[in-house]
Amino acid sequence: MKTAIKLALSAVALCALSAQSMAQELRMTVWTGNEAHLKMLNGIAAGFIAKHPGVTVKFETVPVADYTQKLTFQVAGGNAPDIAWMMEDAAPAFENAGLLMDIGPTLKATEGFNFEDFSEPAMALWQNDGKVYGMPFSTSPFLIYYNKDMFDKAGLEDPNQLAAKGEWNMQKFQEVAKKVTDANPGKWGFEFKDGEGYASRMTHALLPPVRAYGGDLWANGQCGLDKPEAVAAVKQLHDMVFKDKSIVPPGEQGDYFSGNSAMTVNQISRASKMPEAGFKWGIAPLPSGPAGEAPVIGQAALTVFASGKNTELAAQLVAEMTSKDNVAVMAQFFPPARKSVLESDAFVNSNKLIPPEQMKSVAAAIVNGRVHPSHEHVPQIFAAMAPRVDALWRADANVEEALKGVCAAIQPLL
Repeated sequence: MKTAIKLALSAVALCALSAQSMAQELRMTVWTGNEAHLKMLNGIAAGFIAKHPGVTVKFETVPVADYTQKLTFQVAGGNAPDIAWMMEDAAPAFENAGLLMDIGPTLKATEGFNFEDFSEPAMALWQNDGKVYGMPFSTSPFLIYYNKDMFDKAGLEDPNQLAAKGEWNMQKFQEVAKKVTDANPGKWGFEFKDGEGYASRMTHALLPPVRAYGGDLWANGQCGLDKPEAVAAVKQLHDMVFKDKSIVPPGEQGDYFSGNSAMTVNQISRASKMPEAGFKWGIAPLPSGPAGEAPVIGQAALTVFASGKNTELAAQLVAEMTSKDNVAVMAQFFPPARKSVLESDAFVNSNKLIPPEQMKSVAAAIVNGRVHPSHEHVPQIFAAMAPRVDALWRADANVEEALKGVCAAIQPLL
């Protein structure tokens, strides 16, 4: 009898341990509280849970303004999430600190995953020495948004028409920005991204033209803003601001979305604002330059923290979320990095606000573009840049000397 009781108790204990091991919660931090986004994510999670009985998935929204800081505090406090949406500028700091798990083996071992389907340029930020530290789920290129009504008033072909003819380059950009400004008194030809090109979006203002000229902000530990290519690109912008008066100047607000600027740079997610704009509009690629086309990509990826409680299961969820089927589902909100999805009719028809022909420009930019440069010291770099960039945006500034000053300020941090 005693033996039978012991065996029964052992069986109960074993079952309890088994149930405990099966009842695993995966916690994932996200920086969206959008109901449609969360509904989509929970739908994907439900499919994963169906394959892993006893597993639950919790999405924890952290406001985007505080996201990286709060994520850092969680990790430092021993409460790292299993999975995090990681923004491009934060990735190197977490990666270099050894905080992210190499999820490559899990992804490549997942049946049907097809790792090679991901665009190589889009993966550049998330791989190092053969290890994979993140899988991009949002690979959103910078695009030119334009006000069709303002171009029509000026009697000009719009950027999309010019791009179709192979004539959409930096020189034509400057030319039409001036003409559309002259034809629309009190308005401007171009506004930097979110109207913040002189402050929080200063690198977003400089990067597209600098790359079109063949340069970069920084690369391989070296500042590139004092190189001839960058100097030429920024001189052109400076002329547009102070000579042509076609770019919204410091201290002024153009607000493209209210119809006060003919063009701006932004990403596909901003199309959701356009039904309220009250004017005809479209999107086009960034203008090319002496170095040809140079698409710029903003990016976020799914990462697994090495100190998480369920690392392997978390990596499996990343594989599920970035499978071909689920990438196609997420493409309605987040442009994908999977080539097969980008090339599909489903993707070019996924956004009801943007015509399929223009969505093809989005797909091409993702395949051929490069991600905005990142660095583990990005916050310090931006702080060091700010006063030097302020000195650049003066009518009497010596652009070359100002850019040398920027490089002198940030080089020790690179």
